[in-house]
Amino acid sequence: MKNLILIRHAKSSWEAPLRDIDRPLDTRGIHDAHLVSMNCQKYLPKAFLIWSSTASRASETAMIFAQNISYPVENIIFKEELYTFDERELENIVKSCSNHYDNVILFGHNEAITNFVNKFGDIYIDNVPTSGFVSIKFDTENWETLAKGKTEKALFPKHLKESKQT
Repeated sequence: MKNLILIRHAKSSWEAPLRDIDRPLDTRGIHDAHLVSMNCQKYLPKAFLIWSSTASRASETAMIFAQNISYPVENIIFKEELYTFDERELENIVKSCSNHYDNVILFGHNEAITNFVNKFGDIYIDNVPTSGFVSIKFDTENWETLAKGKTEKALFPKHLKESKQT
């Protein structure tokens, strides 16, 4: 079995005139990344690998999650090729993962994440929001042969904020 958790980077700031790859998280993004990361631990496998896009907003989100789930920040693998908005590129990157690893947490970008989740998961999600967490389990021992999997959990900031109000 292979398990892939896709997390869309938290909300980023458009305040400063920066290149897209350099945009940092905004205040809401930081808050939402903490909120989701503090509530996702029961959905995580015991051992996993973390991959992140090199974009500032994705790497900052990955570091917040790592701190809150007690994963060594220095073990995060930053991959330039994860700075993609194309689900076919994302699929190729995932399929290139070593079969030595059964569980991968990946921090990336939309449209790639939403389209990937809808192609490989069994629950349609209109849009994976910023800080959105989606876990998909695959009945395979080989990342290269990834096919339709089972969406195990979708956890979004909105759901956590609504449950706090009730």
